[in-house]
Amino acid sequence: MELEQVGPGDDLGPRPGLVDNAIYVDGRRSDSPDNLDETFELLRERNGMAWIGLYRPTPEEIQAVATEFAMHPLAVEDAIAAHQRPKLEHYGDLLFAVLRPARYVDATEKVEFGELHVFVGADFVVTIRHAESPDLARARARLEKSRDLLCLGPEAVLYAILDQVVDEYVPVVTGLQNDVDEIEDQLFTGDPAVTRRIYELTREVIHFQRATRPLVEMLTALENDPGGKTLDVELKRLLRDVADHVLRIVERVDALRALLQNALSVHATLVGQRQNDEMRSLTQTSLDQNEQVKRISSWAAILFAPTLVGTIYGMNFQHMPELAWRLGYPLALAAMLVMGFILYRVFKHRRWL
Repeated sequence: MELEQVGPGDDLGPRPGLVDNAIYVDGRRSDSPDNLDETFELLRERNGMAWIGLYRPTPEEIQAVATEFAMHPLAVEDAIAAHQRPKLEHYGDLLFAVLRPARYVDATEKVEFGELHVFVGADFVVTIRHAESPDLARARARLEKSRDLLCLGPEAVLYAILDQVVDEYVPVVTGLQNDVDEIEDQLFTGDPAVTRRIYELTREVIHFQRATRPLVEMLTALENDPGGKTLDVELKRLLRDVADHVLRIVERVDALRALLQNALSVHATLVGQRQNDEMRSLTQTSLDQNEQVKRISSWAAILFAPTLVGTIYGMNFQHMPELAWRLGYPLALAAMLVMGFILYRVFKHRRWL
């Protein structure tokens, strides 16, 4: 598996720019302006709440919204630069949240990480999405069906966004769990590619931890009346429920990382065992070869003694010691046998034979 960071150049989802734009009054959608100028004007007239959804906007579009709502320059700078870590920051009445949504692509078995910036003010919410995930249209549709919740204001919108992001984490955890299960099956097959796959999965899990862990602290801060605001009791309950879901996801991800670390240790042990077995096999083969060499050398030495005697007496020189002696031939044979027997006993004593 390969980790994939969705960037501004990827062709995903709707075209960049203004995706959805609405004015809400008393928990109902009253207007859907076609442009930001109309949104700003209607917001002042209706005295309601605006939810502006931007998808990969240009710096000029971000700056136009920032100027209208008097957003803090540092938060605007982070939104334009992107590539921020998950965080929750307060700038007076402005709440700025950075989220790292994720989705698991079954076709490629990859986890894609995006980035979502959320500006929450007294009467507006601006979302800047840099990837296809999360599906904010679903969060908006679900929130619009609950008028009582939508009447709670921009913080309710932030809750709906957080809930959607966390819900989309669940399939990612399931996909990673299936991949880890496959790793466990691969460990004992001797597949040489399993090491690389373990490292790639570990890297994905680490990135996922970085996306999910900060949410625990962020939700706790939201529940404790962020920026001096007093949140509705029901909204606090809902945020607490999202926090519980995040904690369960974090625990599952931590368990996956531990499994991968154990898998890597087991794999290293198995590789070591296989190498030891190969070394033992090579050593035993070498010992067997040495034994064979010893036997061959022993018999060659035994046969060399009579061969030496026979060779000398087979030279057919006229003047040779004991050549005309009647006992010369039996003596030569006896010398051959005695020398061979002595060598045999020596090699047998040394266990070469």
